[in-house]
Amino acid sequence: MKTNEMVSKVSRTFYKAGFGLKKHSPEILVIAGVIGTVVSAVMACKATTKINDILDETKEELDTVHKYSGDPDMAEKYSVEDAKKDTVMIYTHTGMKLAKLYGPAICLGVASISSILVSNNILRKRNAALAAAYAVIHRGFKEYRDRVIERFGSEVDRQLRFNMKAEEIEETVTDEKGKEKKVKKTIEVADTNTSGYVKYFTRTNTNWEDNPEFIEMFLRAQQNYANDKLKAIGHLTLNEVYDMLGMQDTKAGMVVGWIYDLEHPNGDNFVEFDVKKVYLPDDQGDYEDAYAIDFNVDGNIYDKMI
Repeated sequence: MKTNEMVSKVSRTFYKAGFGLKKHSPEILVIAGVIGTVVSAVMACKATTKINDILDETKEELDTVHKYSGDPDMAEKYSVEDAKKDTVMIYTHTGMKLAKLYGPAICLGVASISSILVSNNILRKRNAALAAAYAVIHRGFKEYRDRVIERFGSEVDRQLRFNMKAEEIEETVTDEKGKEKKVKKTIEVADTNTSGYVKYFTRTNTNWEDNPEFIEMFLRAQQNYANDKLKAIGHLTLNEVYDMLGMQDTKAGMVVGWIYDLEHPNGDNFVEFDVKKVYLPDDQGDYEDAYAIDFNVDGNIYDKMI
């Protein structure tokens, strides 16, 4: 029994190591290719230091052939045809010596470049597979949202996306007579750990102003600017829009965005900010004003661009 367990453990370890090598094969191949390229260059430099000896030897042999082929006294013993044959043999031997001298460096260089190309091919296939998988997930999520909106309405969809919950708080207000009093108020509190592309426009943003009208005007202006840029360039990444709003970039934002193509539309052909006024909990246990913003991205735009 213990023997079987040991064999199983060794087998799992072996296959786990094999999977790890396969997983990191692009990095391994690139490192091997770079090192191999450097080593092949060094080998070629060392080989070059020996080339003068081969060339000098070849020159001496050719000079000898020319000497005897041009001597009238040697015309009967050493004809022009003999000189041509010897010249061909000398060049052939010289070529073989040079091939032997530079052969290892050339072979290593070719193998190194091949390693880099194979690594690139592996990564390209993996990126294509990830893009296909993401497209399926994006389409499935969009269809799911459409069903939620159809059955429960767009407001429920928005509450679920922003993970909003109704909270009742007490707020101090001043009435018409100048007296302060506490009143209860129901607010919508959002969770910043929401998934997707939702971002929160808060006081920490450099573009924040304690004026709701200014904020709404700013967001509309940036949305219009994003649409103008989309039409002018033909594509726009989500990270570019994040930058317009003064927000942190994301890894997903590098590849998702919008494509502008009226003949073969990939999405809405326009950028739209879905903005919702919410409250976020702060470090003191209170709530601060914020704006939850979602974006109508078309999905992964890299596999759609020519």
